Amino acid sequence: MTAVCVMVLGTTSGAGKSWLTTALCRHYARQGLKVAPFKAQNMSNNARVVAPTLHRLRGSLPPEGADAPWGGPAAHRGGEIGSAQYFQSLAARAEPDVRMNPLLLKPEADTHSQVVLMGEVSRALSDMPWRGRSDKVWPAIAAALDALRAENDVVVIEGAGSPAEINLHASDIVNMRVARHAQARCLLVTDIDRGGAFAHLYGTWALLPEDERALIKGFVLNKFRGDAGLLAPAPQMLQDLTGVPVVATLPMWWQHGLPEEDGVFDDRTRAAGAVKKTIAVIAWPRISNLDEFQPLKNVPGVRLVWARTPADCAGADWIVLPGSKSTAADLQWLRAQGLDQAVAGHAAKGGAVLGICGGLQVLGEALIDTHGIDGNAPGLGLLPLVTAFDADKTVRRTTAAFATLTGPWAALSGVRASGYEIHHGQTAQHPAMAAKGDIAREVMPGLAWQNAAGHVLGCYLHGLFEDPAVLQALFGARVPTLETVFDGLADFLQTHVEPGVLDDLIRKN
Repeated sequence: MTAVCVMVLGTTSGAGKSWLTTALCRHYARQGLKVAPFKAQNMSNNARVVAPTLHRLRGSLPPEGADAPWGGPAAHRGGEIGSAQYFQSLAARAEPDVRMNPLLLKPEADTHSQVVLMGEVSRALSDMPWRGRSDKVWPAIAAALDALRAENDVVVIEGAGSPAEINLHASDIVNMRVARHAQARCLLVTDIDRGGAFAHLYGTWALLPEDERALIKGFVLNKFRGDAGLLAPAPQMLQDLTGVPVVATLPMWWQHGLPEEDGVFDDRTRAAGAVKKTIAVIAWPRISNLDEFQPLKNVPGVRLVWARTPADCAGADWIVLPGSKSTAADLQWLRAQGLDQAVAGHAAKGGAVLGICGGLQVLGEALIDTHGIDGNAPGLGLLPLVTAFDADKTVRRTTAAFATLTGPWAALSGVRASGYEIHHGQTAQHPAMAAKGDIAREVMPGLAWQNAAGHVLGCYLHGLFEDPAVLQALFGARVPTLETVFDGLADFLQTHVEPGVLDDLIRKN
């Protein structure tokens, strides 16, 4: 089979490409079609671990056992993809696969990103100038897309940013180069809540070459508030100028339940009901895997707060130190804001503190970096642990059970949790402190430790709050499943798209 490709482009970042792609994946999967998502390049520190795959892309990988041209091992044993594509694959009822996001850029600083190609970190590509990278990675990107097209009825492709950035067009590997390669039927979505939506749509269309304009089959107005009838005559005027119809006007929808790819939560997205527990998540600059907190937004009575100042932590029941793509730098930022004292003060009063991955490392006594991975730094000293950064990266799915815990985390005792690990750091008991009798209780072998008083817990396992058993233990709550969320997205899309449009997009000529 050769899949029909539907592509979602946006006039800007944040226009709604990711959730619209997810909704399309579920819509077409519900038609009984075999569907896969695809995004050639994603820039995000929200990543998921995918299971090992036996797929090998002809022409994009060297022989088994040989070194890959980008510096990583040749054999595919699974790896990282952007969280958005992970969720899109689940919406498509497909097994997540590194081919769905062949290139992942994980920002480590304002001018540098770690490059992950086909699920594996490439030091060579990470050190390469951005503009020189495109020709090196395009063969693997094209091979990944072609392999998915050969195995599916429909491939739903997500673009990145805007396709009309004329300074980037010549080196494009994620928008119109992909669209041309796949001859994709494209939807162009804009955020009308920002204002200037019709100018954004027209300007994007006008800046594209004529052959690329021909691939755009419909405009989508997203996040609209009010009476859609008041938009007239603008949609018809836009069609008269471009020949492209407005095929959907999607109302503002705050609580659809899908994690925002790079967004944050605020009171507009807080679950309804009286607040019984406030959880402050430290929002340091290089936060990673923030999407894993989405389920907490859906727990009745729980309010989440991004903490950027000590005042944001005031009154919190829990303080959570999340993952970080640059742990030492984020720890420095934490101290500059005075948040280290806020966390220490909260712990001194017996308040619950949870560190996840980088947050766990920060809670320890020291960060030791002999490989130039992250940086050296003294930790917060809330757990008698030390973390050494390893040149090799741990990337795996993990299932393990908690031992007996005490204090505010006691409810997790014996709970078997599933999640994923993505970290360079290797953490262990601080030997000198152990000799003095200050020992962290290892409550999940090699993965989680608790202080003697019981209120500070550190864990390498991402995705804890996505595990129903963990939510039930901590909150006695069930939250909407991802299946419910995906179906809700598809239902919403079907309600607001013009009749016949979704079928026309995949109709073979």
